[in-house]
Amino acid sequence: MQAKTSAGERTRTFTEQARRAQIVAAAIAAIAEGGYRNASFTQIARRAGLSSTGLISYHFAGKDELIGEVVRTVLAGMGAFMAGRMAAVASPTEALRAYIEGTVAFIDGHRDQMKALADIFINGGFGYDAAAETAAVSPLEEILRSGQAAGEFRDFDPVVMATLVQRSVDGLPFLLDMRPDLDVPGYGREVVTVFDLATRTEP
Repeated sequence: MQAKTSAGERTRTFTEQARRAQIVAAAIAAIAEGGYRNASFTQIARRAGLSSTGLISYHFAGKDELIGEVVRTVLAGMGAFMAGRMAAVASPTEALRAYIEGTVAFIDGHRDQMKALADIFINGGFGYDAAAETAAVSPLEEILRSGQAAGEFRDFDPVVMATLVQRSVDGLPFLLDMRPDLDVPGYGREVVTVFDLATRTEP
């Protein structure tokens, strides 16, 4: 059987898709351990149990394409996880809490993926431009604006507040790299408390 791909690409069999996923997982592990710049096809092939780096080249045109797939895989996984966390929220206040706690939980449960993603961005392996920044903070802006409209949140600049919230959770992978034994749920609770106090209408 074959699965459809985006326009302009040939269809891939499920066996090929499984092999690609195996290579992506090996790339994530290699980057998380040794860094983006040190993650060679040789290391990735060894981790994936492949006999040759040529098998990577068969599935990916080069390192840029492989890294792009790593980024898409991690972000898609986070998106699906967060969609589940946000599905049952009943108010902007609950949504803000769910967003923070959900993001923190995903990072805690996918440490290698998030460490690899952070290292890729830091070392220029994947572009992070104004459009990417907007996409990252837009869901938070929407939550904050709806909370202001409902009278749950005080008057503030939603762009600034959304950026502050996003940076608070984006920084967690770097903290975990230095302190792997960190109480991550406790970290999440503290971030929730900080922004509950920062956004609420009553002091």
